[in-house]
Amino acid sequence: MKITRPVLLKGAIALTMGGLLMACQPKIDEADTASAQVSSAQNVNADRLVYPVTTKGDVVDTYFGQDVPDPFRWLEDDRSPETQAWVAAQNITTQEYLQNIPYRNEIADVVRDMLDYERVSAPFKEGDYTYFYKNDGLQNQSVVYRQKDDGQAEIFLDPNGFSEDGTVSLAGLSFTNDGTLAAYQTSTGGSDWREITIINTTTMEQIGDTLKEIKFSGMQWYKNAGIYYSSYDKPEGSELSEKTDQHKLYFHELNTPQAQDVKVFGHSDAEKHRYIGAQVSDDNRYLMVSAADSTSGNLAFLKDLSKPNSEWMTVKDSVASDVYMLTNVGSKLYFVTNHDAPNTKIVMVDASEPNISNWKDVISETDNVLVPSTAGGFIFAKYMVDAISKVYQYDLSGKQIREVTLPNIGTAGTFNGKAKDTSTFYTFSNYITPTSIYAYDMNTGESSLFNKPKAKFDGDKYVSTQIFYTSKDGTKVPMIITHSKDTVLNGKTPTILFGYGGFNISLTPRFSATVSAWLKLGGIYAVPNIRGGGEYGKAWHSAGIQMNKQNVFDDFIAAAEYLIDENYTSSEYLAIRGGSNGGLLVGAVMTQRPELAQVALPAVGVLDMLRYHTFTAGAGWAYDYGTSAQSAEMFKYLKAYSPVHNVRAGIEYPATMITTADRDDRVVPAHSFKFAAMLQQYQVGDNPTIIRIETDAGHGAGTPISKTIEQFADIYGFTLYNMGIMSLDQLKVE
Repeated sequence: MKITRPVLLKGAIALTMGGLLMACQPKIDEADTASAQVSSAQNVNADRLVYPVTTKGDVVDTYFGQDVPDPFRWLEDDRSPETQAWVAAQNITTQEYLQNIPYRNEIADVVRDMLDYERVSAPFKEGDYTYFYKNDGLQNQSVVYRQKDDGQAEIFLDPNGFSEDGTVSLAGLSFTNDGTLAAYQTSTGGSDWREITIINTTTMEQIGDTLKEIKFSGMQWYKNAGIYYSSYDKPEGSELSEKTDQHKLYFHELNTPQAQDVKVFGHSDAEKHRYIGAQVSDDNRYLMVSAADSTSGNLAFLKDLSKPNSEWMTVKDSVASDVYMLTNVGSKLYFVTNHDAPNTKIVMVDASEPNISNWKDVISETDNVLVPSTAGGFIFAKYMVDAISKVYQYDLSGKQIREVTLPNIGTAGTFNGKAKDTSTFYTFSNYITPTSIYAYDMNTGESSLFNKPKAKFDGDKYVSTQIFYTSKDGTKVPMIITHSKDTVLNGKTPTILFGYGGFNISLTPRFSATVSAWLKLGGIYAVPNIRGGGEYGKAWHSAGIQMNKQNVFDDFIAAAEYLIDENYTSSEYLAIRGGSNGGLLVGAVMTQRPELAQVALPAVGVLDMLRYHTFTAGAGWAYDYGTSAQSAEMFKYLKAYSPVHNVRAGIEYPATMITTADRDDRVVPAHSFKFAAMLQQYQVGDNPTIIRIETDAGHGAGTPISKTIEQFADIYGFTLYNMGIMSLDQLKVE
């Protein structure tokens, strides 16, 4: 993968940190660190790029009799001055590199232009008002508006006023049935630790104190009395590295101190679970609690709130499947479950005997994955057919009323509403169709365009095609490939292959302004629906977990090979990209097949597969990954693909820009730190390895628009530059 590009003259930026694992190590001054001289042994690509020195420690772990060195263990201590100095030095190196890309600002202009249009959400009714989210274009955070009847829309909540730099975001909003009270969550710097504020929606006055230290929680109102929420005990050490494994459900009564909140579930050893969630039925009569230790499968319990001190009733006592409450009509409860139905079905049961043995099918399982919602006393059954939406309207007896006629091939947003509503709204988009909103009459089945955005992207100039390719073991996998109609398939078009492949997450075609910027730059964007996702139900998910995880990587590799074989692109013009579990995907593929792509872009990735379960809520991912403590066989399997443990000396890896954030408490940044250190230690050849560490940011949610523009200018700039693109004039930029 030899790409010729101009030499970037770099300053010598070094980080000398001998003996960091020693308790007596003195603190390092960050300013002195940045000016220290680099060790010649670490002088990688000396004529182009000098990396900070990352000192190797002598930590060795033993797994089932096998010693495994972990030389960069010290980078897991995110609070140490040594790690902070390392982060500062890496960011200096990275920014110096990126600032020398000649068209970085031009790309930022394209990204900004693609984002600069009014975006609104589907409206939803609460009390006397209709609410919706709107972003004028370049606002850091979307604003919540409300409108009464045909009156003028007014601002209800403006998160842009939560902080000066836009890094405090609105992370959830919940109303009482009558709409007179609301609770909303805020996140600072993208952290999963949240705060809850309760307000009177008429006066906008806050009610009681702000609830603190909330994590992985919904907000379920019980009448107008208070809310149910979940959280963990705040860790005594680092919020990024300390394990959180006992979730607890509380009830907060309005105008009482948080310290007096009622302990509802999960506070004893017998009720200890990693994830606990609550649902209150539409009529405020029933409380359903879900308890789980992993991201798949849950126990479920029910309490009749109309009876004081009522006992918990067991709904489901096995974690082999999932269940949640869809709606209720009196004592008739409607559940969504994949119990004995890998593609999901809807069942009904009487609340007096809610156990699984009494469930009766309302909408049976089909060959396609079901994602239902309710509005107007109807069930809207949205199915994924090869990742494409089809929607059917049913009554509560399970009788099909009609198929909903959608505007085109793509993804329909969820149909939601109150039982008394006669109309609802849904969104529709695909990779080349900006998200439009449609009003739907539930009595006639007619859709009408409610809002079409004035995006600065002409989808008519592009084509988005679904193909099926064959993976290594013969499995057929769908992929959607999007590009300009003028693209010449000569193998020289810059292409981003984006993937995820895990946790039952489905990648359905949706419009993205940042993806449209890549298309405007003349690139190809390809998304395969690889195993581990949920596009074909539980079986597709299970085919990509634990000892089947290699299937995920093989599917992604086969997608790249298809793009190359069909002359969409070539290895020299291919970039592989993914975030979180998708960051693991990129890390594994680039270490298994380093020659496959010219550029690798692992974002906020799970990259140390032997230790991921020791950080924050990482142990909850064991259903998908297994753990190194599980068995000798599982340890060997994880070690065989763990990106941190498979960087080898003497290999030319793709040009790599790792991205993470200093406040990511979902996938801790230590994963990315250690992977960057390994690559910088062993990378040979001309391809750079840099790490971009965003400050005051988390796993991605709530990222301000200003930071989004900067991020994608860097991602696309790095990608094109390392494909040998010296000027945007070389591309077919609109």
